[in-house]
Amino acid sequence: MFTRLSRILSPFMLLLLLLPVAATLIPARGVAAQALDHATVAAICLLFFLHGAKLSPFETRRGFSRWRFQLLVLGCTFLVFPLLGLAIAALPSSVLNPVMATGFLFLCILPSTVQSSIAFTSIARGNVALAVSSASISNVLGVVLTPLLAAILLGSTVEITPESLLGIFGQLVVPFVLGQLLHSRVGPWLKRHGRTVSAVDQGSVLLVVYAAFSAGVTQGLWEVVPPSQLLVVVLVSCVLLAVVLTLFGWLGRVSRMDRADRIVLLFCGSKKSQVSGLPMAVLLFPSEQAGMYVLPLMIFHLIQLLVCAVIAERLSRAAPGGDHAPQASG
Repeated sequence: MFTRLSRILSPFMLLLLLLPVAATLIPARGVAAQALDHATVAAICLLFFLHGAKLSPFETRRGFSRWRFQLLVLGCTFLVFPLLGLAIAALPSSVLNPVMATGFLFLCILPSTVQSSIAFTSIARGNVALAVSSASISNVLGVVLTPLLAAILLGSTVEITPESLLGIFGQLVVPFVLGQLLHSRVGPWLKRHGRTVSAVDQGSVLLVVYAAFSAGVTQGLWEVVPPSQLLVVVLVSCVLLAVVLTLFGWLGRVSRMDRADRIVLLFCGSKKSQVSGLPMAVLLFPSEQAGMYVLPLMIFHLIQLLVCAVIAERLSRAAPGGDHAPQASG
């Protein structure tokens, strides 16, 4: 178990933990902040191009053949989670301040992860092919559903303007579609150079994290989120994860799925993607406030990886097969 946890936490997750500290101590200002904004746009485009190029269109299409299962996962991701987010947002401001409540609601409307959902399904001896299609479909539809839910549930907090929609289309949809169109040419190269692609992928996320927190620090992030409120965010994240894991585990049992499919529902349904969420936050929220709103996502993402690593390890012990330990970074 400790081997798996160390693979999850290093080096990418450790850098994610350190970057908010670095942004707090050395935030980008002035010309450096402007250059960072341009670099962030380029990183987001590259990130979604890689996601499109890595995903096989054939696998995505084949996943739709299990349309009842896919609807169930999508319902967990884009219906059950947002309802839980609304419940969290209804907490008194004396318990959870409005900025963090909005951050949790944003977290709850994000698509599922790709990398970690597939990795944990593999470790737990679940249906990996189904996990690939479920996570892929969630992310493809999330590019449309997340901004739509943001407009409905977050109201004036997000910047749903023609410019922001154009930004989402230009920085997320176009690179993703271009990657899909070039998958047959680029995909094999990406598979052969997996480590290089992973470094670029993760480096893009790290750049977006630093940019978001740097802008937040210059606008008084830690005045809005004192240590006591940070503790509340951690506790609410733990409760939210416990609820969805329990609920989706029960749902898999009452639906009489086989074990392999229940594992997919558990891991794909309960995850929220930091890789997709951070770029969307930069595009949807005012740039100087994005770091505040993504704090619940950062914390929830770390907790979900730690908890699901333990769960996947325990499920693996109860199933036949060899030992795999894919790295989970999404």
